[in-house]
Amino acid sequence: MLRFAWRLLNPVLDWRRTGRALREYPRFASDWRRYRRLGGVAPLTELYPQLHDRLETSAYDPHYFFQDVWAAQRVAEHRPARHVDVGSRVDLVGFLTALAEVTFVDIRPLEANIEGLTSVAGSVLDLPFDDRSLDSVSCLHVAEHIGLGRYGDPLDPQGTRLAATELQRVVTEGGQLLFSTPVGRPRTSFNAHRIHAPGEVVEMFGELSLEEFSGVDDAGRFRRNRELSDLDGSDYACGMFLFRRAKT
Repeated sequence: MLRFAWRLLNPVLDWRRTGRALREYPRFASDWRRYRRLGGVAPLTELYPQLHDRLETSAYDPHYFFQDVWAAQRVAEHRPARHVDVGSRVDLVGFLTALAEVTFVDIRPLEANIEGLTSVAGSVLDLPFDDRSLDSVSCLHVAEHIGLGRYGDPLDPQGTRLAATELQRVVTEGGQLLFSTPVGRPRTSFNAHRIHAPGEVVEMFGELSLEEFSGVDDAGRFRRNRELSDLDGSDYACGMFLFRRAKT
């Protein structure tokens, strides 16, 4: 019940960050006084407390860090002339322009003018591409949100499956799709995300062949070339799937 209450109130009351900030204020005040005694200029009106950065190691989100590295490496290996990303993290989209021309599709267009990037307003449920026309596609940590209204998209309990159907539609013969989503104990956490069993994800892409399954477990450990069963029953793991359409 406490966990449920925390999830409901977290959008306006992040108690963990608030608690850490309150603990850090005395250190901040002490550092400010010592800095001034050392001759530093730090007027009261220019104070800008940063209370969450004194850490023993560099912090990162295991899902997003490992999936982005994994995806960039797979794109580099495939060496496409153009890569199409659907709704993934915009940092990754920008970095991929070092490897190929990139087209980014999202219901919220990316208004950033950089060399090698084209941003297109569109939905993963209705991609602006012909059937079997794309050689390299990614959609990372996106499809689990579709149909839950989180980003202003229409409500639909079948949102993830519909997204999978549309993604596989556009992959050409010999082309690859990089797909990631939370995996583990199947459930819907409205309106954040869905979690699917790894085997259920593979079933959604019946036209494509699974070439690689990698992922991050509940302890934040990344490993390539896992068995699908490795992450069955997880609470909130991240499955990374490399699908390919066979050549005929």
